[in-house]
Amino acid sequence: MIDITDRVRNKELRSRIVTAEEAAAFIKPGMSIGTSGFTPSGYPKAVPLALAERMKKEPFKINLWTGASVGPELDGALADAHGIAFRMPYQTDKSVRNGINSGEIDYCDLHLSASAQMARYGYMQKHKIDVAIVEAAAITEDGNLIPTTSLGNAASYVQTADVVIVEVNTSQPLELEGMHDVYVPLDPPYRLPIPVVRPDTRIGTPFIPCDPAKIKFVVATDIPDKTRPLAPVDDIAKAMSQHFIDFLDVEVKEGRMPQNLLPLQSGVGNVANAVISGFVHSKYEHLTVYTEVIQDGMFDMFDAGKLDFASGTSLTPSPDGQKRFYANINEYRKKIMLRPQEISNNPEVVRRLGVIAMNTAIEADIYGNINSTHIMGTKMMNGIGGSGDFARNGYLTVFFTQSTAKNDAISSIVPMCAHVDHGHQDVDVIVTEQGLADLRGVCPRERAKLVINNCANPKYRPLLLDYYERALKETKNAHTPHILKEALSFHERFVETGTMEKK
Repeated sequence: MIDITDRVRNKELRSRIVTAEEAAAFIKPGMSIGTSGFTPSGYPKAVPLALAERMKKEPFKINLWTGASVGPELDGALADAHGIAFRMPYQTDKSVRNGINSGEIDYCDLHLSASAQMARYGYMQKHKIDVAIVEAAAITEDGNLIPTTSLGNAASYVQTADVVIVEVNTSQPLELEGMHDVYVPLDPPYRLPIPVVRPDTRIGTPFIPCDPAKIKFVVATDIPDKTRPLAPVDDIAKAMSQHFIDFLDVEVKEGRMPQNLLPLQSGVGNVANAVISGFVHSKYEHLTVYTEVIQDGMFDMFDAGKLDFASGTSLTPSPDGQKRFYANINEYRKKIMLRPQEISNNPEVVRRLGVIAMNTAIEADIYGNINSTHIMGTKMMNGIGGSGDFARNGYLTVFFTQSTAKNDAISSIVPMCAHVDHGHQDVDVIVTEQGLADLRGVCPRERAKLVINNCANPKYRPLLLDYYERALKETKNAHTPHILKEALSFHERFVETGTMEKK
C-alpha cells in the first residue's frame, strides 16, 4: 500500500486508512454519490474503479453528482459497468453520453453555478447525497481537506453528505496547498454578498472544511489526472481569434473597454483554448482571468508576460501543459487561484466584475440563438456547463463556432436552432472563421443579415439568404421572419442525404 502517513496529518484519521475495495464496499445500491472533480482534474479514481469492478460482479446502480465532467476512472468506469442510474450536472464521457441518449441514464443538465446549492437546499430529495468521495493532496491536523487540481462542488458535497471518503493522491504535488480559496455561501435568507472585487481577491480558506467525524475512510492512490490532448491551433482557430481581437481593438478605441480589457472567461476545449492563445500575440498586457477552467493558452499568456492573474475552479491542461505546470508550479501558484464553481461561475460576481464571456456553440441560427448541447435537437452532447452562467451575466458575451462541421457537410449557421440554450437576448457577438457579427442593439431582421453575411460559410450563404428572403416575403416583414415548415429543413436534409446542400 502507498504510504500516505505524512499526508494524513490528523493522527486519528490514520487508523481509517483502508483499501479502495474496502471503501467501495460501503457504497449501497441506490445511493447518491457526490464527488470532487471538474473536467478530468481532481476527481477520485481508486474508489470508483473498485466500485465499478464490484458492479460487474453484483450489478447495481448509484446516482452520481460531480462538479462537471470527470475522467475515465470515474464516469467511464461506472458507465461501462452500467452502474449509473442518474447523472448531473455535466459530462463529456462517450459511454455516459451513450447511456443518456439510449435512456439508460437519467441526466439533469443545469447551470453549473446552481448545482451545489441544489444539493444544499434539499431540492433533490430523491437523490440526496449520501456519500462524498473527494480527492485530496493532504488532510490537515484538524481533518480539513487540501484539494488538488480542481474544486468544483467538493466543498458543498462534503458539507451536505452524511459520510465522506477521502482519496489522498500522492501523484498530486503538495505545492498545490495554498492555491485554493474555499468559500461556501450561506443559504437564503442568511446569504451575504460575495466579497470578490477583483479576480485575485481571497475570501475563504485554503482547505475544504470537514468534520473529522464525517470521514469514514481514507484511501491511498497515486493515479494521475487523465488529461486530454488539445488540438494544434490551426488556421481556422487563428482566424476566429484574430477577428475577435480586431473587434476588441475597436472597443478599446471607442472607450467601451479599458486598455487592459476586462476579466476574461473562456470555456473548455480546443476552440476556447485556441482563442485565448491568440492574446499571446496581441498588444494587450496586464490581463486578468475570471473563469472556470485554466488551460494551456493561459499558461502561454503567463509565460509571455501578458496575464497577471487567473481565477478558476479547475486546472485543465493538456498532458504537455500538465508537465509544464508541475515543472513551474512555484511560479504559477503565485498567479492562480482555484475556487468552488459556485463562486467562479457566480452570476452576480460575473456581472459586477464585467467579465468578457467567450464560449463555443454547436450551432447558431440567423437570429442569434445558440445551441450548446444537442445534436439535431435530440441527442445530448455534453451539457450547458457554465456557458449560461457567463452568457447571461457577462459584460460582453461572445460565442465561437467553425462555420461548418462534418467536413463541410453541415452548416453551423442555420435558419433555426434545433435546440436553444442561449436566447438571442444573451448573445452579443458571434464569431466564425468567416468573420464576426456584432448583434448588440440590433433587431432580428438586421441580425439575420449580419450573421449570414459575416459568419456563414460561402457554401451555405446563398441557401440561408434564400430562406431569409422568402421568409421575409411570406411573413410580410414580420419581426422574426420564419417559414416554420422549412425552418428545420437544414437538419432534415442532413438526416436524409448526409449533407445540408440543396437537393
